[in-house]
Amino acid sequence: MNEFGVGTYTRNIVRALGRLDRENKYFLIGSPDKVAEIEPLPPNFHTVPLLDRDTSVKGYVECRTILRRLRCDLVHIPHLFWLPRTLPCPYVMTVHDVLEHMYRAHDRSQSRRWLHFLLTRRVLRGAARIFAVSKFTKSEIEKLFGIGGKRIEVVYNAIDERFLRGHASESDRQFLAARYLVNYPFLLYAGRISPHKNLVRIIEAFSALKAELQKEGRFPDLKLIIIGDELSKHPDLRRTVIRGGVQNDVRFMGFVPIEVLRIFYDVAKIFVFPSLYEGFGLPPLEAMAHGTPVVTSNTSSLPEVVDQAAVLVNPENVFEIMRALNRVLLDQALREKLKQRGYEQAKKFSWEASARQILAVYGEVAGQEQPKRENSQPEEAAGKMVNS
Repeated sequence: MNEFGVGTYTRNIVRALGRLDRENKYFLIGSPDKVAEIEPLPPNFHTVPLLDRDTSVKGYVECRTILRRLRCDLVHIPHLFWLPRTLPCPYVMTVHDVLEHMYRAHDRSQSRRWLHFLLTRRVLRGAARIFAVSKFTKSEIEKLFGIGGKRIEVVYNAIDERFLRGHASESDRQFLAARYLVNYPFLLYAGRISPHKNLVRIIEAFSALKAELQKEGRFPDLKLIIIGDELSKHPDLRRTVIRGGVQNDVRFMGFVPIEVLRIFYDVAKIFVFPSLYEGFGLPPLEAMAHGTPVVTSNTSSLPEVVDQAAVLVNPENVFEIMRALNRVLLDQALREKLKQRGYEQAKKFSWEASARQILAVYGEVAGQEQPKRENSQPEEAAGKMVNS
């Protein structure tokens, strides 16, 4: 698990299952250090060390051995994978997106793309049930892999509970000023740094916005802050900054802890997220939970996630992005409307509601597909495992 993405999903689903289910036995197979990040958990949750990645041959064999020894009724794999696995019990899996078969697939040869596709389809067809994180992702799985919709359950993501701890205090703002030297108004992007996140157009739109604001004498010290992973792998972003003449106005922060990210969300004037493709898209909801107006894309899952609580733009149109940013920045009535709608929208998504859906499917799959074992102890036969 990691701080974001699949790690966020796994941590929060396991915690919600821990609050809801004290009867079934759960085995968390993976790195003990990562599992420790989820604790405390009730006594029916147990850590089973697996130090090798389960995508390696050694890790795969060890994982199968563990599942046999524990006599699990069901395994939940919290991400899409492509190497078929012969497991001693049924498996369900969560699909966050099919990005590997879209943008990133072009990095491979045609034969490797086709093999990757065929093996992924086999894995999906072998799953007892698939959890898709949005209706959009469900439709992508159906169209791309030919999987019947009845086998796919839409189970939404929700916000990490650490984003729900109220607004930034004055000491929080002073911390940003002292630690990160942030004492000016800023637009914010937070997320991974990759081509489908559309950061080049964010920077271009910001450059155009600065020119517009200069004409009106508004927000002369406005900055763009980009929080994400390693920038050195993306030299095109630096080139875009230089080409747009905003070298002094764009700051790349790298990753920051959630406890700090929540302050950035809270203080930002606008959260800008015109991604080209999202299986769900949590960052806009995280910003909304802090009352920050959001400008995001009118494509993929994002309209489904933000509904009427954000300004939607064509992510391929730089000037449409710029005009939306300009409007949201200067129109106080719109800002207030987005703030109130954002609070309400963020509340619609709950890890406990999602965990209840997952629990219902666990019961159906374990009940229908797991044969009875002779001479097995009842509590062992009831075990479920969430792979971390």
